[in-house]
Parts: sequence; structure tokens; C-alpha cells
Amino acid sequence: MNEKPHFRHLTDEETIALVKRNSHGRLAFSFRNRVDLEPIHYVYDDGWLFGRTGAGTKLTTLQRSPWVAFEIDEVDGLYEWRSVVLKGTVYLVEEAATEKGAALRDHAIAQLRRLVPEAFTDADPAPHLNVLLRIHIDEKHGRMATTRKE
Repeated sequence: MNEKPHFRHLTDEETIALVKRNSHGRLAFSFRNRVDLEPIHYVYDDGWLFGRTGAGTKLTTLQRSPWVAFEIDEVDGLYEWRSVVLKGTVYLVEEAATEKGAALRDHAIAQLRRLVPEAFTDADPAPHLNVLLRIHIDEKHGRMATTRKE
């Protein structure tokens, strides 16, 4: 290694750019004395992450304790990486009982189809991931390390 690494915070613009160019991260959530971490695909849209999951204990936990952290990393080497941690609240996108609810559900599905065009169709490659969720980004923090001159 020729250069010593240096570390710095990402700007808000760099942080959002990293979130936008990726589609996979890790959702951290907790309930009582248990912390869990799950990989999840997502799509970013104007301060929100949209994702989907399957039924299970994770949903029960998120309904009781909806505050989450979400981490996205880009790693090119030991001292060549960028990492973002988002914090916010997760909301389930329920089956629509109202016109506003239907519009939100349609919007969530449209966002996810940017990533998986077949999502929520008969050709869906992961039909068991049938629960829509969205995470409002309340806080965002990004860091990076590099040995390159900036």
C-alpha cells in the first residue's frame, strides 16, 4: 500500500447517490433484548426506501417496534469503501381499503418493479415476498475510506 488511508464523512449528496445506485442492504431492527439483521432489496424514492418481505416473525417484531436502521456498503478493498446508515420508521403497505391506500400500494409496487419488473405478477421470481414495506429516512450518515488522493 503506497498511501495511508484517510477517512471522511460523505456529504448528503454523496450519501443519497450511494443509496440510489444500490438496491441491496441490511435491515436492522430490535425488540426487547434481541437485535436482528436481515438482507433486503430496496428501491429509493424521494426520502423513502421501498422493499418487500415474506410473512414471519420479522413482521411481528416490526409491527411492535417499527424503528429500524438500514446499512448499504460499497467495498472495493480494505481501505477503499463507502458505507451509509439510514435510520427511520418502517411502515407496512397494507391491502388497500381506501382510494388513498390503493394509490400508495400501486406506487410501492411500481417502485419495486423498477428493480424486479415481474414483481407482484404471475411471473414473479419471488412470490413469497408478498408483504410491501416502506421506510421513511429520518437520519442518514455516510462514511468512506480511501488511499487515493481526493
